[in-house]
Parts: sequence; C-alpha cells; structure tokens
Amino acid sequence: MSTPTSSHDELFRVSPAESTIPPEIDRRSFLMRNAVIGASAAMTGATWTSEARAQQAAKEAGPPKLGATLSPDLDVVKRSKGPVMTVLEEFYKVGPGPSSSHTIGPMRITYDFYQRCAKLPADQLGQATGLKVHLYGSLSATGKGHGTERASLAGLIGKEPATVDPLFLDEMIAKPEQTYPVKLGDKTFNLSLADIIYDNPKGEFPHPNTMTCKLMAGDKVLLEQEYYSVGGGFIEWKGYQPPKKGQPKYPYATMKELRKHAEDNNLSIAQVVMANELTVSGKTEEQINAFLDKIASAMLATVKSGLSVKEGVLPGPIKLHSKAATVWERAQDDKYESDRAIAMVAACALAASEENARGHLVITAPTGGSAGVMPAVVYALVNSKRKLPMEKVRLGLLAGAGIGYLCKHNATLSGAEGGCQSEIGVASAMTAAFIAQAMDSSPLVTENAAESALEHHLGMTCDPVAGYVQVPCIERCAFGAVKAWIAFMIATNEIASRHRVDLDTTITTLAQTGRDMGSKYKETSEGGLAANLVLC
Repeated sequence: MSTPTSSHDELFRVSPAESTIPPEIDRRSFLMRNAVIGASAAMTGATWTSEARAQQAAKEAGPPKLGATLSPDLDVVKRSKGPVMTVLEEFYKVGPGPSSSHTIGPMRITYDFYQRCAKLPADQLGQATGLKVHLYGSLSATGKGHGTERASLAGLIGKEPATVDPLFLDEMIAKPEQTYPVKLGDKTFNLSLADIIYDNPKGEFPHPNTMTCKLMAGDKVLLEQEYYSVGGGFIEWKGYQPPKKGQPKYPYATMKELRKHAEDNNLSIAQVVMANELTVSGKTEEQINAFLDKIASAMLATVKSGLSVKEGVLPGPIKLHSKAATVWERAQDDKYESDRAIAMVAACALAASEENARGHLVITAPTGGSAGVMPAVVYALVNSKRKLPMEKVRLGLLAGAGIGYLCKHNATLSGAEGGCQSEIGVASAMTAAFIAQAMDSSPLVTENAAESALEHHLGMTCDPVAGYVQVPCIERCAFGAVKAWIAFMIATNEIASRHRVDLDTTITTLAQTGRDMGSKYKETSEGGLAANLVLC
C-alpha cells in the first residue's frame, strides 16, 4: 500500500546529492543545513529543488573563508606530519606587544624583506622609489588595534623585535605623519605609516595572517614577496623551505610518545626536551641554559616593569586604566595568605599583559596575547617564600616548551586560526607543566596538569574589543595563570592513573574546535565582546 506524499514531504526528502558531499564538508553539518533550508522553505512557501538545496547546504556547511583552512603548502601544515622539530629560540621570542602574530611576526617579515631588497643588483636598486606593505585577513581586520602598521614600518627601516626600543614605537603613535629615511644601495627615500596598506580582510588566503611586501619603482614592482605570520611570531613565505636541522634523539609527535620516552629512559619531560634540543639545534647545553636564563630574566623584568606603573591609561579608544599595581598593593592587606597568593599571581599576569598592551617588550609563551600567563607564575615562584632556583626555572621552561611544541604541531598557536583557546589555553597548559616540572612531578602528573589547563579553555573565542589586545585579553592572562595553578593542584593531588582525559585528545579537540569556530570569533573583532561592548 502506497503512502500519499505532500508538498512538505518533497521539501524534506533526502537530497540525491548527499552521496556526493564534497570531502571537505562535514556530513553532519551538511545534513543539518539541508534540513534547516527545507524547514525555512516550508514556513515561507519558497520552492527549492533537492539539487539546489544540496548545493546551498554544502555552501553553508563549508568552512568560513577567513581563518578556517590553511594552504597545504605551508610548512606549519607539513610539519604536523613528522616529529616535533621546533627549538627553543624559535619558540620563546622577545619582542614588542601587543601580539606575536600581528606585531612580532610582521616586524620579522618586513625586516626579512628589507634584507632581500638590500641584496638586489645596484641597477635595480637605482630604480627604487619606495616600499609598500599590504595586509590581508586578520592582519587587516584588527591590525590597527594591534599596532601592525607600526611594527611593519619598523621592520622596513631595519628594526628587529628583540632589540627595538619600545619608545620608538610609542613615538610612531604620537607622530603618525612622521617619515623615516630608508637607504637601499645608493638610494635613500622616506617611508611613513601611509606605506602600510590595510587591504582586504576577507578572502581565500593561504593563512588568515597574510601580507605582501613590494619594492616599487613608481608604479612598477621591482620585487614582491608574499608572507604569512603563522602564530607565536613564527613566519613563512611563499616557497618557504625550513632550515636544515639535526634529528631528535627522542622523536615524538604526540604526548603519548613524549611521555613514553621519559618513562622508558627514567627521564623527566624537561630532560627529554633538552636531549632533543641538543641534537636538533646543534647547540651545547651551556648555550641552551644561557638562552633559558635570558628568557627567564626577561619574564621577570616584564612583570616588574608592569607592576611599577602606578597609574595610567593604556593606548587606544577603550581608555582602559591599568590596575596591576593596584591589585598587587591591595593584595598585601588580604587577611588570608591563600587569598593574597591568588591575588598576587593575578597581579603579575595583569602587569605583564599591560606591558604587552603598551607595546613594550614581552616574551611569547606562546604568543604576545598570552604573554602574561607564564611570566606571572615564574615571578610568583621566584619572588615568594619558595625562592625557586634558576635551575628549576630552566626545567620548567623546557617542560612548558614541550607542551607548546605539541600544541603548535598538532593544532595551532594562532588566535586568527583557532581563537583564544590557542593562545591563553596553550599558555595555561604550558604554565601548568612548568609548575609540575619545577616541583619534580612525574611525567604523568605533568601531562595531567597540562591537559586540565588546556581542557578548561576549550572553545574560548578571540574577540578583542576595538581590535586592541586589552579587553578581554589582559584579564584572561590572569585567569590563565590561576587556572594553571589549579590544574597543577588537582593533578598533584588526584590519583594520576585515574585522570580520564589525555593531553593528545585535548589537543585534537583544540584543533577541531578551532576549525569549527566561526571566523568572526577568530581575531577579527566582529563577534563576542567586540560586537557588544559599546565604547563611549
């Protein structure tokens, strides 16, 4: 016996095109969009053929253009298919805030381009009339608030992130019309912020943070290079080939593999990371320790500098008052030592993050936006009754780097690609591992601490108000630091073998959540607090 069909039955019939869903489209998302389109048609009386409905569903179920997909040609994508090869000097970077991907990366990029131009033949340089930089994607969408144009111009005139004077960058804010001489060969010409062009924020780019640099002869392009600021201050360019490195002594691409090396060889996580650092970088242990001491000192200095600012308004239209020093001073009067400790850690994170917002020098751990998290805990442990010795700080930095390497390798450190979970979440996980390692915890407890810290940042969006790394970014560093401590406390007091979620699963979830997250929540200032907070 046949069943009669209605017009509504036709609207909701399974699309014949379902069997040919493009491989990059999630089947569940496709079916949901297909059903929603059918329901909307039923309610409005619109007519959709099943083929048209399937086509529209595939379009809507597909990833958003900005920040959703990466070119398979990027080295940051290719590296995820082998063992971790990142080294400390690539990972922990000193540079100006407020964003590793929007400030340190672009400055490194334009400095690299300037060096390329300087190597051109004299006859080509003789034709040069200027340099231009075009910013795309997230760099264009939020670059104003991140100081991307100042960083880009500074690189073009020969400034490097680790050595640039922050006061020089402050002067660029105060004198936006200022011109700066650039010498290439026998030719000298002036550049200004007008030579940094905010181009299309939306489009199909190899990476959400794409930019091009051009050496011009009037309207003619003498040299052009496309670059990508891939997160954490790491950069690539079109045709990029990674530098040659040694092979890791203990190759790993997952936390499971890293921990197995540690347990099988009776080593700590820090010792495995150090062993690989020696063979991959080719440096001596003394050289590596000297670098770690430099990073630790820089972390302590940025917190101290931030705490020294008693009053002040941070740059930009938000008119946000700094409060790190106030929180620190008032915490001293807290009746209970536990309350005081939490408030002081938070104050340290606020201090380093406020320095980042000022555009002063910070340390990527792993990014500029999260540069308050790990320094806060380092400062608190070194300058408290614990008096954590430098050798323990080094071990903590090594273990933290190991966690950061895995997040970079199997997910992302870029807020423009994965949202704030990739910045504050990874920073908190690294810091939890830092504490666990510094307290001589086992590899399993170190993993559990890192996992808990990362797990409880999953889904965090990147929604900087007005494009400035201030609201909600500064306070997020404080919460990331405190969460890291909570994660360590749980991990060290629970029965470690009963911890239900492993770090690899959480990193996989970090990557998937980033891909699923809408582009307006990934450093575009189009959603979240950025869309709802009214500035008066």
